[in-house]
Amino acid sequence: MIGMIRHTETHVFNKGLAQGALIAYVVFMLFAWGGEAIFSTYLNVRFESFQIFGGLIFLVIGYRFVFQGADTIGEMRGTPAHLASTMAMPFMIGPGTISAAVVTGASMSLLESAVLIAFTLFISCGILMIMKYGHDHLRYSHAKYIDRYFDIVGRLSALLIGTIAIDMIATGVIGLLEKY
Repeated sequence: MIGMIRHTETHVFNKGLAQGALIAYVVFMLFAWGGEAIFSTYLNVRFESFQIFGGLIFLVIGYRFVFQGADTIGEMRGTPAHLASTMAMPFMIGPGTISAAVVTGASMSLLESAVLIAFTLFISCGILMIMKYGHDHLRYSHAKYIDRYFDIVGRLSALLIGTIAIDMIATGVIGLLEKY
């Protein structure tokens, strides 16, 4: 998201973010409702396989981000004309969030899941809009510090992404081993 925060006008960013959140909400509700059955019945794959592959994707993203910085992610996103879908995937809808939607749907009623997912997306979008506002208003007066802050926080976040990736892979492998 750092590239989009830096290079997109505020009204375009906010509109794309809201549309992306709506796309993400529909997808999360589908997985909260369908759960693991979507994977096993309709896609004919194991949920654990999804976790392993998702972990590998996160691992690649985290690795590239640590060593190449925020600009590496810009290569993987789509064109600005498709900002909503670009924000939805891979920034909102990913292996970790889909897994969370499946677990949420399994542990709560559909109505509770709907409210929780909507609230989480609302808070996430609000934080991103505040970050965009802060970046736009501080970027000229404190450009050197803002860019350095984004780079440091981005690289630290990449370490967390890598850790989550390894955990997703381990969870998937353990789940497969327990079944067989």
